[in-house]
Amino acid sequence: MNISKNILLTTLIALSTLSIYSCKTKKLAAKPEPAPVAKPKPPVEEKKPTPAPEKEPEAAPSDKPNFNLDNIQFEFNSFVLKTSSFSILDKAVAEMKKAPNTQFILHGHSSAEGSPEHNMSLSVDRANAVKSYFVNAGLNADRFTIVGHGEKEPISTNNNEEGRTLNRRTEIRIKN
Repeated sequence: MNISKNILLTTLIALSTLSIYSCKTKKLAAKPEPAPVAKPKPPVEEKKPTPAPEKEPEAAPSDKPNFNLDNIQFEFNSFVLKTSSFSILDKAVAEMKKAPNTQFILHGHSSAEGSPEHNMSLSVDRANAVKSYFVNAGLNADRFTIVGHGEKEPISTNNNEEGRTLNRRTEIRIKN
């Protein structure tokens, strides 16, 4: 009888353990998640279309090139173009493409700081930097002649930094 009690006891323990796990599983499976509550949307007000602003008539692009351009500026003691010159150069490229047979002279200049020899070399390098920009933009290199003036033709005083900055330039002129 001891053996049958042990078997019975073992069976009861096994069944109770099994029923505990199965009840937990059933409870988890039977417990549904709450459904999301949909919030009512506020009524949408009808918006009246706003009229488009009146556009000013655009000026027709001119086929005649405009070579009246600002001077191209450079950093101190360098032939590195100032970033403010890029828009001027881009405009020059667009205008030069309108007149593919026009020849140009690029006049390089410097301020009076440094020796005359150094300033002459720097002015030539500045004109060549502009030419390189144009060639990289797709213009023919044969259209450009380089002339260095050094410090000889200032457009402003060399007595202050403001004036010297203006003198560090390259000018674009049409070749006659």
